[in-house]
Amino acid sequence: MNWDNDSDSGEVGRLRCLLDNVQGLVDALTSVRWKKQQDALCEISEHGLVFTVEEWSCLQARVYFRKELFRTYEYEARARPLFGVSLNLLVDCLNTFTSSSGSTALELRYPGFDMQLMLKLIDANNICHNAEIRTLVPSSVPRDFSVDGNFDSVSPACFAVKSSSLKEAIDDLEWPGSSISIKICPDPQQVIFKGEGHGDLQIVFPYSVHADLFIAFQCDREVSYKYKYKHLRATTANIPSSILKDNRGSKLTIGRGGILKVQHLISVRQSPMDHNHSYQTQGVRVSYIEFFVMPDEDDPDSPRVS
Repeated sequence: MNWDNDSDSGEVGRLRCLLDNVQGLVDALTSVRWKKQQDALCEISEHGLVFTVEEWSCLQARVYFRKELFRTYEYEARARPLFGVSLNLLVDCLNTFTSSSGSTALELRYPGFDMQLMLKLIDANNICHNAEIRTLVPSSVPRDFSVDGNFDSVSPACFAVKSSSLKEAIDDLEWPGSSISIKICPDPQQVIFKGEGHGDLQIVFPYSVHADLFIAFQCDREVSYKYKYKHLRATTANIPSSILKDNRGSKLTIGRGGILKVQHLISVRQSPMDHNHSYQTQGVRVSYIEFFVMPDEDDPDSPRVS
């Protein structure tokens, strides 16, 4: 590799990659942007990029952009670099690049001379767009819920539905400041969402192999936990319409201690100008987002596992 004009950054690693579909990255990062001012941690590895956003220890979101989603991905390091960045600034900057009609691939480089994240794009008029985003030194390493044994059960309670149906149900359950219970039942096979406030509202998803609501359903015992509405809503509130329209699906899994994992699949489409690269299925690859929501521990009467 040739790392001209890069800082002497062997200890933190070097990255240079080309991304054809900037909109796919914008959509993914927008999905985890639930506050006006948010910072994200970016981890770089030989497998790709992972962006993590947290709200205390109650809610965590991760955006996975594997190296296969890039046209080229050049990386070398002695350890996995981890840096913070303003999520709002990054999304706004990427949005300006998506507006460049007929543009070529976006180049991302890290680090710059002052450890910046560097973005470069040349549009159809041969105009070069450059941006440098100041990075932050992380004060801690985010917990990885997916490898902490929280979802090691042989048959965890889980289900997958169309993303638009999940978002609609959560939007309808709005009880500000309250909790929402999620109950997964094996007999009859169904999922029950229930909100309680001055009254209560219940939404039932009955499972049927003949209906197109569910993509998958697995439950061998009744499981029920409560979650704060604001945390549950964050898992779907900012999903772009392009993802909902594609409707690849969302999967919810209740793990050990009631930790809720919500996964959304995102289609990252191949650039029409790029036909010389081997993509898996008709110019479309799939990335995904994960949310981890802690159960509402303030509610002593919250039901658990039957």
